[in-house]
Amino acid sequence: MRIKHLPFYTFKLNNNLNRDGLFAILDPNFHRIGRILQVRSLRQLILGSFFVALVPLIAFLWQSQRDFDSMSQLTANNTQFFVFMTSEMRELEALGDDVERLVRQYQVFPKNQLQELADAAISGYSNKLAFLCDQFADVTECTDLSLTLSQLSEYPTFNDNLLLDARLAELRQSQQVLRRQVQQLVNQRIVSQQVFLEGVQSRQGWSTGMLVLLSLGLTILAAQLIIKPVRKLQIIIRKIANNEPKLPEQTHEGPRELVAVERDLHWLNDRIQQLEKVRTALLRHAAHELKTPMASIKEGCEILEQGMVGELTKAQKEVVSLLTISTERLNLLIVKLLDYNALLQQAEPKFEHIDLHTMVKDCAGQYGLLLAQNDQTVVVRVEPVHSLVSDPELLRRALDNLVSNAIAHGSVDSEIIIRSGDMSSFTTIDVLNSGKPISLAARGEIFEPFKRGQESRNDKVIGAGLGLSIVSDCARLLGGDVTIVDDAHADVCFRIRLPKRALLVDKQK
Repeated sequence: MRIKHLPFYTFKLNNNLNRDGLFAILDPNFHRIGRILQVRSLRQLILGSFFVALVPLIAFLWQSQRDFDSMSQLTANNTQFFVFMTSEMRELEALGDDVERLVRQYQVFPKNQLQELADAAISGYSNKLAFLCDQFADVTECTDLSLTLSQLSEYPTFNDNLLLDARLAELRQSQQVLRRQVQQLVNQRIVSQQVFLEGVQSRQGWSTGMLVLLSLGLTILAAQLIIKPVRKLQIIIRKIANNEPKLPEQTHEGPRELVAVERDLHWLNDRIQQLEKVRTALLRHAAHELKTPMASIKEGCEILEQGMVGELTKAQKEVVSLLTISTERLNLLIVKLLDYNALLQQAEPKFEHIDLHTMVKDCAGQYGLLLAQNDQTVVVRVEPVHSLVSDPELLRRALDNLVSNAIAHGSVDSEIIIRSGDMSSFTTIDVLNSGKPISLAARGEIFEPFKRGQESRNDKVIGAGLGLSIVSDCARLLGGDVTIVDDAHADVCFRIRLPKRALLVDKQK
């Protein structure tokens, strides 16, 4: 079969002809039905969920109304039956009394008028009995009572009062038996009505329970339809906040408001990634381009300071000294920018086994000159056997910046303590120093880039505000974090928390 002219659909090759496209070929109304059933907005989803949740309630009300009508009809029928039977039995017993009275009168006064009255009473009793027996086929006493009445109808031939009394006694006895049988039928109707009412109550109880469960299930389903895309938006926002380049695949179906928000978040992430690349390139090029003129300026200052082009006056020496200090300051900023730029480019850490004690000793040894100038000492409290799995470059960079910060802001003639510890699932590295404590207000932004403290440094150099930001980024890349904690043995304590070996090994795998 050859397919021609599909004006409503466009099919693409290269894996774009999916299952829906195949169904559209087989059934041209498939996409039209799908568009009708597709949830297009939150309002449609909420209203649709509300109406779907009403379906069980409507079914329950319809079933309840049917049970109520059946109960009402049964009650009305039984009431009519009870009233009818009571009236009929009373009339039958009244006719029986008339038959007995007239027959006895005839035995005393055998007159034609009394015989006619007695025959009429017997005939009326017989008709009423026949009508009553037609209503109840299960009444067995009707046959005996009819036979007794037939024998009693021969009363004119009775010559013995004892025979008449026996026939009348049989009539009364049969009548009492008939009454008891009718009462049993009435009781059976009452029991049947009670059983029916109990069945209705039980059915109503089960229906109510099923209604609650079904409504709850439909409500949970409707809530899940709303919560699922919202949770996906939360995941996307979290990934954007963590600067993760890869986001979940974009959804094209669902409420259009949430689809639009997700599309905007994807666009925002792409824009952020573009800006991040521009910022990284700008930092890289700016820092690189500044290195060459900075080297020339620094070399020129050294030539002037050494008097290689002539002796300088005191004022000129002061100017050259200021230029040298500014040059060193600018060179420090360039180094920090290059370091921060390199950190931003390292997206994935490379984990390996690290001897933490040796790394801390080497890090402290590189700052021997600065420590001697400030009369500071470094106390290493890391066990020689203490090791962990981490990225050596990122961890060393974080330690360098923390030790440099402690030397610059620590008190002169004091100790800087570097120690390690174990927690339930983390290894901690603390760098402690004496000095002015960091306020709670400053702790919230001290790890942000280009944020500097107001305290003066021991080296009289204005910081770039990138050191602690680099520490924070390194700890984040290693799966941990860095915080400022209160410690009884020091005024300032920076703590790096790194996941233990098992977690890092699992993550690397």
